[in-house]
Amino acid sequence: MTSTAPDSPAHLDPRLGKLERHIQALMQELHQARYEQRREALTDTLTGVGNRTALVNAFQEAQVAAARGAPQPALLLLNLDGFNALKKSAGHAAADQVLVTVAMRIRSAVRENDVVTRLGGDEFAVLLPATPQARATAVGNRILAALEPNIDLGNNTVRCGASMGLRIAEPHHTVEDLLQEADFAVDESKSEGRNKLKVFDPATLHARQLQRQIVGELREAIRSEQLVLFFQPIVELATGKIEGCEALVRWDHPVHGLIMPDHFIPVAAATGLIAELGRWVLRTAVRQLRHWRDNPATAQHTFSMRINVSAADLQSLEFVDDVSEALAEESLPPESLVLELTESAIIQNNELDRYTLASLHRLGVGLEIDDFGAGYSSMGYLRKLPVDRVKVDRQFVKDLGKDPSQLSFLAAIQEVIRSCGLEGIWEGIESAEQAEALRSIGCTSGQGYYFGKPLPEADFTEQLSRQQTWPA
Repeated sequence: MTSTAPDSPAHLDPRLGKLERHIQALMQELHQARYEQRREALTDTLTGVGNRTALVNAFQEAQVAAARGAPQPALLLLNLDGFNALKKSAGHAAADQVLVTVAMRIRSAVRENDVVTRLGGDEFAVLLPATPQARATAVGNRILAALEPNIDLGNNTVRCGASMGLRIAEPHHTVEDLLQEADFAVDESKSEGRNKLKVFDPATLHARQLQRQIVGELREAIRSEQLVLFFQPIVELATGKIEGCEALVRWDHPVHGLIMPDHFIPVAAATGLIAELGRWVLRTAVRQLRHWRDNPATAQHTFSMRINVSAADLQSLEFVDDVSEALAEESLPPESLVLELTESAIIQNNELDRYTLASLHRLGVGLEIDDFGAGYSSMGYLRKLPVDRVKVDRQFVKDLGKDPSQLSFLAAIQEVIRSCGLEGIWEGIESAEQAEALRSIGCTSGQGYYFGKPLPEADFTEQLSRQQTWPA
C-alpha cells in the first residue's frame, strides 16, 4: 500500500490559500509601514538627512562600540555663514533650496558609515563612528571644500560657507555634552573669520567660562557700587595749576581686592557691557565734579573732568543724550567735561561716528584724542575731526633726556598739533627735567607721575584742598 501525505487545508480549500496569501501580504505591508514610520522618525523632512533622534541613536551605538574597545566617535557641527541674511533677502523657498543642496554636498563629502543630520535651522551635525581627530579633521575639511561652490537658485547664485566645530567624544560624554562643546568650537570658528574648522579646546572653554563669570560679577559690581573712580591731575606746564583731572575706573572686588581696568575693560568691551560701564563712569565723574565745585575747600579750582569714551559709545544713538542729561542733572556747563577718545575708536570714521562727534561738538563738550600716536600715528585725519585736543602717548616722552635728538622730534610733533589748531597734552611726564624740556618747546599741558599718581576720591579731594600747584 502506498502512503500519501494528507492534503493541506489550503490545498483542500482554495479559499484558505487565498486567505493565507492575503495575510502574508498584509504582514509585509505592516512591516513596510513600520519601517517607513521608523525611517520618518529618524529623518529630517526637508533635506532627507537624519534628524536629532538619528544623531542620538548613532551616538549611543558608537559609545557601545567604544566600550568594547573601538575608538571614540567624533562629532562635526556646522552652522551656515550668513544664512539668516540670505533667508531675509532671497526668501524662505530659496533658503530651503540652499539647505537641501548643503545636505546633499555634506553627504557627498563623508564616508558611508558617517551619519549626517540636520538639527534645525541651518545647523548640521555629522557623527563619525570610531574616528580619531586627524581623520575627522580631514572629513571636516572635505565638507568645507564641498560647500565652497556657488549654489544655483535659478535667478541668481549664492555662496554659503560654514563655521565648523570638531569634538572627539570621551567616555563620560552624553550627546548633549558633545553638542555643547562642539558648538563652542563653532563659536570660536565664527570669531576667527568663519568658514573654518576649529577643534574644541578645553583651555579656551575655561577662559570663556571665566569671562562669563567676570561679566556676571562686573554687572553686579556696577549695581552694588563696587566700582570706584581714581583721579589724576592734568597740569599747566607754565604755572603748575591743575586744568583738568582724568577719571579712571577701578573695581573694588569683595574677594580679589582692587582690580585694574586692563583686567575688566576688554571683557566689558567684548561682551557688550562697556556701554553700561561707561554710563556709570560718566554720571559718577560728573557728580563728583559738582561736589568739588560746591565744596568751599575745593571750589577755588575750576578744572574740567576728563573721561574715556569707547568705540561702542560713538556707535550708540543714546550717547549724546546721556552726556547732555548727566551735565544737566548736575547743572554743569558742557565745557566742564572733556571726552577722551582713543585713535582706534575713531579711526574707522564711519557715518555714525561722525554724527556722534558732530553732535557732541555742537553740545559744547571738549573732545580729545587719547594716546595719540600709539597705534596709527596718522596726522591726516586731525583736521577732519571736530576735536579740540590731542593727548600724546607716553612712549614719546619716556626717552626724553636719554636721546639728544628726542626733544627736536617732540618739537616737530608739537608743531604739527599746533598747525592743526589743536592743543597738546603730553602723557608720561615723570621728572621735573622732562616737564621743563616740554615747556621749553611750547608744550602747554602735561600729565604723569611727576604731577601725581591716580588717587581715590578722598585723597584727591584732600590734595585739592591743601595745594594750589602741582607737584606739591
